[in-house]
Amino acid sequence: MKKSIYLFALAGLISLSQTACAQRGGDKSKRPSPPATVTTTLSSGAVITINYSQPALKGRTIGKDVEPMKGQVWRTGANEATVFETSKDITINGQKLAAGKYGFFAIMNDSDWTLIFNTNWNQWGAFSYKQAEDVLRVNVKASTTGTSLERLTYTADQSGKVSLGWGSLILDFIAK
Repeated sequence: MKKSIYLFALAGLISLSQTACAQRGGDKSKRPSPPATVTTTLSSGAVITINYSQPALKGRTIGKDVEPMKGQVWRTGANEATVFETSKDITINGQKLAAGKYGFFAIMNDSDWTLIFNTNWNQWGAFSYKQAEDVLRVNVKASTTGTSLERLTYTADQSGKVSLGWGSLILDFIAK
């Protein structure tokens, strides 16, 4: 009888600890790089949405202490891959992108950046990234701003200007 009570109590403790762990891991807003979303409706009627996580600089230097690193694929955020979704066919800097959901990645190069729209949007980071799954690559020039953004932030407006800002870095492209 004592053995049964002991086993029942142990099972209850295990169940409670699993529930507590599941609740802790389930609230993404409590992560060090919390989730964020930006959505806009373009003049064409296409709705674009970017789902990403916002890493913070915390005194670190981009390209030295924190991603993105030169020449390496970056998830353009933190945690899961950044997801770029469009409800209708659009163009990105004049190049066609079909309606759908994409993993949004980038590569920092010497003189420009390569923005990548990839069919594999449901992945952690860029660890499962495969270039063969790219549907669009666009080169853009980076610019800088005099103010520093502590957290990575995307903005998008109805004109189609989409911006990624972090630290003093600004990457802009046009979605139409």
